Amino acid sequence: MSTQRFVESSDGVRIAVSEQGNPDGPTLVLVHGLRDTHRVWDPVVALLADRFRIVAYDTRGAGNSGAPKQTSAYTVDRFADDFAAVAAAVGGDTPVHVLAHGWGAAGVWQYLKRADAPERVASLTSVSGPSPEHVAGYVRAALTSPRRFVRGAGQLVRLAAAAPRAATAKPYRANLRPAAPAGVPVDVPVQLIVPDHDPHVGPHVYDGMSASVSRLWRRDIKTGDLSPGSHPQVLARAVDQLVDHLGGAPAPRELLRAQVGRARKVFGDTLVSVTGAASGIGRETALAFARAGADVVISDVDEAGLEQTARLVTAAGAAAHSYTVDVADAAAVEAMAELVCAAHGVPDIVVNNAGVGHAGFFLDTPAEEFDRVLGINFGGVVNGCRSWGRRLVDRGTGGHIVNVASMASYTPVNVMNAYCTSKAAVFMFSDCLRAELDSAGIGVTTICPGVIGTNIVDTTRFSLPEARRDDAESIRRRARQGFAVRRVGPDKVAKAIVAAVQKNKPVRPVTTEAYLVYGVAHALPQAMRSAARGGNIM
Repeated sequence: MSTQRFVESSDGVRIAVSEQGNPDGPTLVLVHGLRDTHRVWDPVVALLADRFRIVAYDTRGAGNSGAPKQTSAYTVDRFADDFAAVAAAVGGDTPVHVLAHGWGAAGVWQYLKRADAPERVASLTSVSGPSPEHVAGYVRAALTSPRRFVRGAGQLVRLAAAAPRAATAKPYRANLRPAAPAGVPVDVPVQLIVPDHDPHVGPHVYDGMSASVSRLWRRDIKTGDLSPGSHPQVLARAVDQLVDHLGGAPAPRELLRAQVGRARKVFGDTLVSVTGAASGIGRETALAFARAGADVVISDVDEAGLEQTARLVTAAGAAAHSYTVDVADAAAVEAMAELVCAAHGVPDIVVNNAGVGHAGFFLDTPAEEFDRVLGINFGGVVNGCRSWGRRLVDRGTGGHIVNVASMASYTPVNVMNAYCTSKAAVFMFSDCLRAELDSAGIGVTTICPGVIGTNIVDTTRFSLPEARRDDAESIRRRARQGFAVRRVGPDKVAKAIVAAVQKNKPVRPVTTEAYLVYGVAHALPQAMRSAARGGNIM
């Protein structure tokens, strides 16, 4: 249950204040944006009420608060006065934490420049909310810089596009000409939550804030709509983590990654999950991400191989968390995901790499063998994407999934029916998933290695006609010799995976032949079908 009272601002405007949650918890003040009321915070309140004493108020002109008629009563300084009155009334001698959105955040920013701000405010989490001075300062600086002129002009275009709709709002009209930035330093810890496709304020507007904020964190979210209603779990988790850390708790990985000015490698403060990590491409991928600063979750059915990979990852200066799991077992993959998330959080990058080789004509391949290949190579990818994909979406801050297919996914070979089919399924599945997860800011990359020297030849099963079943080892030997001629190791694939994640590549062939055949398969599909009839190493 919430209770309501009124607080009088410095110019006599009555501000409606609602209070609920844990009366013994730290005080969290919620400040809404333009055209909203305090009820916009209801989804966030539901997630934080057990821990915080929550104070939410209607800004002037909204909800049950007073609505002065004069436009001059809606300057950002007046919104700062309203916040000051509320903070003084509910905070007592203890500084309050603040979560503010849009125009509400602008008023709090204005207050933070006042001398008594550190005594009243313990932290600000600002959502899509620079102050008008921040925006004006950025535009002025950008338009006078040849290197940044285009971005500055782009921000002006965004503001112009918003003007017709916003011009009817008195706060917009009252602050059309904000004063030049005063350069007053902010000594209150501030956490920015920035949507990268905000239609009104571009992410570059926030770039220079570290010059005036002594302790700053920044979380960039891959979305254009970032509000208390669209991402309540993101906002609640961000506040929880910052308040915990300011209270003395170690910063979780997500908060470390957000800390502005913290020295880190390319994938520092990142968690990467890699399946099939006991050897080959999986091991090298785990090592590549570890060298780039990430901690890794490694899994495989080969426990001894995993132990060796873990030792190599540790030697590279990263943490390795090992799990023995069969990716073809959906329940086992889900159980592992539960354990990983409970202990380490949701991985930021997931690499579904585990797979097996198989050679043999379809008519010579037992049904159970065909199903085994599809269950591991394709089913393992599906299981991984189902378990991790849902958690990445629910987390709400984006991420990346890498599915390792093969050049065989677009190269028909008459004696590799099961293998080619499983990898082609991975390719199409990834294309569909990429389209689905794009709106959640989650990238999906399909990796298509060519001829790579791994131990897959040693573990490949052959389905041969009864008269030739003794030829398996000689066929394996010839295949091994063919791979050796290429002299391309799994480290090349690992480097391609890391680069593809950085650039958000949808499809990444690896090796010259993989690129060449990829082009031919799309330009001359009949040539590929014809070649398949003669592709017989058996």
